Amino acid sequence: MLGVDAPLFIDAYGVTEHGNFEGKNILFAARDVDVLAAMRKISAADVEAQLAAARQKLFDAREQRVKPARDEKVLTGWNGLMLAAFAEAARVFQRDDYRAVAERNAEFLLRALRGADGRLRRSWKDGAARLNGYLEDYANLAEGLLTLYETTFDARWFVAARELADAMLAHFADPRGGFFDTSDDHETLVTRPKDVQDNAVPSGNAMATMVLLQLGAFTGDARDADAAERALRGIQRALSAAPLGFAQWLCALDFALGQPKEIAIIGAGTGAESLIDVVQREYRPNQVIAVARHAGESPIPLLQGRAQINGRATAYVCRNFSCQMPVNDPDALAGQL
Repeated sequence: MLGVDAPLFIDAYGVTEHGNFEGKNILFAARDVDVLAAMRKISAADVEAQLAAARQKLFDAREQRVKPARDEKVLTGWNGLMLAAFAEAARVFQRDDYRAVAERNAEFLLRALRGADGRLRRSWKDGAARLNGYLEDYANLAEGLLTLYETTFDARWFVAARELADAMLAHFADPRGGFFDTSDDHETLVTRPKDVQDNAVPSGNAMATMVLLQLGAFTGDARDADAAERALRGIQRALSAAPLGFAQWLCALDFALGQPKEIAIIGAGTGAESLIDVVQREYRPNQVIAVARHAGESPIPLLQGRAQINGRATAYVCRNFSCQMPVNDPDALAGQL
């Protein structure tokens, strides 16, 4: 099929008589273009052109086969995990394209998978959202929205996360501690499931606990902290017995025991950006940061009642809403942290 291009293709993609996996060849980039050019005594441009032609022939042949079915539904919980990853990567790597992906994703999820009643649907496909949301949908999306808030400081993401957490507390909470996987208005099952083990993805219970701990640091609301602490008390024996099965729970426990820092920054411009950089340039998992560009009312309690000192951007470092002296200087802030 490849004709005269076959020897070059074989060298380029590591094809052998005996294969590299169970007697078959899994193609991989075995040699760089400059190496292939030297082997064939032709230019790198000619190598790339011949390989492109060969790939097109193979693609055309593959297009004649019956294609495997694709699962094209959008799952709220999985997208919440992706949202958090893109939002954090945008902040750490200073990538505007990652931030744009995260914002578009958040807007889509809140528009297409949240109903007028504020409740989530589990999946979306072909323009239709279906099935009641599970605990992991609420918890993972709330986590993603909080991460996006700490990247953009757009308060609408915090507000949406707060609303989802309120729904978790209202419809998923187990009076004995922790959360059920299904809501109180879900279809009736033989037993109401409550999975607490973290696997390839975090359990809904562990992520819900983490979200409530973070919200408690932003709000000082004892309701959030109490629900999280009840969940952690009920899981402690499992954490010590099988820690590898409870990784997200251990992150939540570390946050709860680590006296997380609550950081509020008031102000705009280069002064504020310098303070934000001090907070974010090092890895500190046990902190939350809220930013208001102008002093005044905010939906985030951590920012309420804060003022700029001496007319300059000002940072407040707090624990349990008890704050150190406010500072304007980045070095002074670094010392407090």
